[in-house]
Amino acid sequence: MTQEAAQAAVRDRTERSTTQNFVRYGPDVEQEESGFEQTLQQVLDDMKQHMRGSLKTEGIGRVVRNAHAKGYGLARGEFEILSGLPSEYAQGIYAKPGRHEAMVRFSNGTNHVGGDQFLGPITGIGLKIFGIEGKTLLEDEPDSHTFDYALINHPVFFANTLAHYVFIQSLGASLGLPPPANLTPEERQAELHRFLYNFVTGKGTLPPEQWAWEELGAFLQLAPIKPVNLILSTYWTMGAVRHGDYVAKVRVAPVQSFADRVEQRALDLTSAEQVFRPALVAELRKRPYEFDVQVQLSTDLTRMPVEKTTVLWPENLSPFVTVAKLRLPQQDIGGDDNFERMDKTSMSPWRVTEEHRPLGSIMRARKEVYRQSSILRHETNHQERKEPRNLAEVFGQQASETQ
Repeated sequence: MTQEAAQAAVRDRTERSTTQNFVRYGPDVEQEESGFEQTLQQVLDDMKQHMRGSLKTEGIGRVVRNAHAKGYGLARGEFEILSGLPSEYAQGIYAKPGRHEAMVRFSNGTNHVGGDQFLGPITGIGLKIFGIEGKTLLEDEPDSHTFDYALINHPVFFANTLAHYVFIQSLGASLGLPPPANLTPEERQAELHRFLYNFVTGKGTLPPEQWAWEELGAFLQLAPIKPVNLILSTYWTMGAVRHGDYVAKVRVAPVQSFADRVEQRALDLTSAEQVFRPALVAELRKRPYEFDVQVQLSTDLTRMPVEKTTVLWPENLSPFVTVAKLRLPQQDIGGDDNFERMDKTSMSPWRVTEEHRPLGSIMRARKEVYRQSSILRHETNHQERKEPRNLAEVFGQQASETQ
């Protein structure tokens, strides 16, 4: 199907629905979480303590990110906003078709940098788009003209409130580290039972009506995820975002014709210390790649809620519609200099314009978490914290090379 035919199909499908079917954005789509500011401060204190400790625990002589600590590659890209979109989707930055420079940081989702076997298959991308008009929602850099997405290879998050996130985060602090080698099977089972009890009950502090059953269900959904080449995964915002006049979630999905050509597909994380990066590097050395950037609009805040990030939005209520293309040219990201570029890069889900404001308690917390994490990391590692204006400022001559 040609691009024109695909866009016509999208228009035909969406024209069968009226705009009244989509939830209109307004301040009332969000709810205030009790004690939010106090809980956020605890999250920030815990984050800084972990990051300062990582200078020793991670063994690389640097403070690492509090999440997505291990980068697998920083790739040059192009972001094309499509023309002819239905009006409900042609919102915010997507109202003006055009091409923009972009770059993608591929990473693991944990806050450690060890072997891939222990880090596991939860991965993400940080997508940065250049040359975007309008001020960002980050008050300390409103005129950067960059626009970020922070995305994970899973559609939902494992906490609905910041309060639940605090104790879940403390339980998951050891995820990504090698397990003790001397535990018996009985001891391992007892450890699992203790973890599940603490997870659901908040380490015994929550009354039964607040037990985290929904969070546990979302957390257990992570278990079936299989490790694959990073360019074969679909990546989601997990939380809701404003989409101009509407409420949405966003995902970046592989274009099937490009995915079919990938040679290194399923990965065995026990086969080597480093598995994800070599497979990614090998594929981008051989051929270009393409993703669809897609938007799903909420039609019902009960079944497609903002505050409950553990809830999967049904696609039969509202399908994902492609609004842009993310293209990665054939390139070599295998050099050691790529690590240095990744380390200096800063991504934030709040480096967006007002028309794409992150929504809900969990997403709201990420504003200061990402900002203060970036500040602490750059200061401690003696790196200049400066948002680049284009690819040339990141990659130099490589920015214009096609390999």
